Amino acid sequence: MMLLRRVVNVPVGFALAALLAVAPAAAQPRSHAKQKLPQAPHALPSVKPHGKNLDFLFEALKAAPDEDSARAVEARIWAIWMRTPSDTAALLMSRVHIALEKGEPDVALKLLDAIVKLRPDYVEAWNKRATLYYMKNDYNRAMEDIEEVLRREPRHFGALAGLGVILEETGDDRHALEALRRALAINPHLDKVPDMVKTLSEKVEGRDI
Repeated sequence: MMLLRRVVNVPVGFALAALLAVAPAAAQPRSHAKQKLPQAPHALPSVKPHGKNLDFLFEALKAAPDEDSARAVEARIWAIWMRTPSDTAALLMSRVHIALEKGEPDVALKLLDAIVKLRPDYVEAWNKRATLYYMKNDYNRAMEDIEEVLRREPRHFGALAGLGVILEETGDDRHALEALRRALAINPHLDKVPDMVKTLSEKVEGRDI
């Protein structure tokens, strides 16, 4: 089972999908003896549009002719997700980035707690907090925050990829494959995900004869 390497210095703008980029080919399994393993959601949310601009960008992402074009579109999507109408939430998020650059995840986590309490509609605050919970091996809380992300933006390919990673790490290969396939259907240009889907497909569904 492929596990993710722990990240100490997290760059600005990190997300669950970005953690896939540091996944080694093999690693030592984590111990879950003292932790109740999270359960997969009963069903992934259906995809619903959230604004014409995002709709256009997601279509452009699927149709991108090359990696450079896809990365440009992806960056615009992330920029929209990062926006908030609240000046206070924006200020707190900037402090989250500073704390992460300094290697202070506990400080960042407290700031994110404040943001989601102030603006529960701010998708990226939930997503970043899910990442921090993942890094602390608190998979249950990470899963809860991922569900909050997907409830608000079912097309959040970063959260879907993160969900797939957590489910694979905890041994739920079937649901991990479902989540990763959904992420890849939304963003065909995700790093590492095609290889993960191929590996999990062989494990769950068997090799083609």
